[in-house]
Amino acid sequence: MPDRGGELWIANTISDLIQGDVKEHLPLEAIPLEGDVLGLGTTTSVDNGELTFLRNAAGHTTIWKCQAGDGGIRALRPGDGSGHFPYVCFSGDAAALRVPLDPAELGPVQGRPLQELVAAAIARLRSDGRLVEAPIYGVRLMAHWHSLVITVASKLCMGQQRRNTAVASSEASEGTAGRSLYDLLQHYRLAPEDPGDPADPIRFLGRSLLWDCCGFFDIDPGYGRVTVPQAGAHLHLHGCSTDLRYGGHLHHEHPGTRLQALDSLAIYPLTQLHHLASDLAVEDLRFEAGSALFTVANRGALDVSDVGVAVVVDDRYAGHRYLRLPWLAAGASEQFSVPLALAAGAHRLEVIADPEGEILEAPELQANNRAGLDVVV
Repeated sequence: MPDRGGELWIANTISDLIQGDVKEHLPLEAIPLEGDVLGLGTTTSVDNGELTFLRNAAGHTTIWKCQAGDGGIRALRPGDGSGHFPYVCFSGDAAALRVPLDPAELGPVQGRPLQELVAAAIARLRSDGRLVEAPIYGVRLMAHWHSLVITVASKLCMGQQRRNTAVASSEASEGTAGRSLYDLLQHYRLAPEDPGDPADPIRFLGRSLLWDCCGFFDIDPGYGRVTVPQAGAHLHLHGCSTDLRYGGHLHHEHPGTRLQALDSLAIYPLTQLHHLASDLAVEDLRFEAGSALFTVANRGALDVSDVGVAVVVDDRYAGHRYLRLPWLAAGASEQFSVPLALAAGAHRLEVIADPEGEILEAPELQANNRAGLDVVV
């Protein structure tokens, strides 16, 4: 048994994703893929799809993009246009944490719900002293299916709810989005035969029924970290057919999904959780030669897109200047010079990054989003 659990990094959360447009992204290059890296996520709204982390022949990990339009998959490479993720979670090399379980220890598995089987596996390993306690467990499994329904993200703005609002409003919208999330996605069916029902809204893909899967089991799904934030939704699993034709989110709770057999199952304890966040800052504000000079920096761990910046004079928003940054990478900054025709006398300048509150930032990171300066002309 591992002496301790591993680490899991979470860029945004499922709760963030289902509440509206996500303008914070983690680039592919920020994810080390050496060794056995567990993970899942989604691609951008420009190129929607699901992410599946699979081990490759070299003993490392490849991220496969599962495409919304046809259920097909392709391996992601840096620079191919799909390498920025509004939601993704991933471990370090978890090879040393791997705790395999012979599926035979679970008894007959045919037709049993997959979440029930994974929960039983965790309980069995814990009771035997083979698995340490953890808030989230990584899961890898190889499964044969009698039939399988998968979903692939086709629109990231699931609920169109505004984020960063009052707690009561947020909790209400979160619950609604959680209940309806998978109903809003593109569905596909894998089965031995095409049902041939023209009224069936689920598109038949083919007969690829052996799947390599990776995902997470959250002991407390209410946090919405790696699963939909609702009671009982512990397991979130993505996968690809072993013939590398199809992939997506395994809709394991769908009535059209029925398990035939588990070829392999392994559990990974993940005890150290790290939340990656954005942190915009307005710095070095000064007034020189009739212009406001300042720098907007991204001090966080996520790239941000479509960032607004407001320059306000004397708290009069009717005459404020408004700028927009298409992209600001993590660790990057951009300098601005904004001409201001100020009348003689005393003035107060305010520069505010993301004045609409559209970028997700923890409250303790929001204080540096604005800077003020008293000016006498």
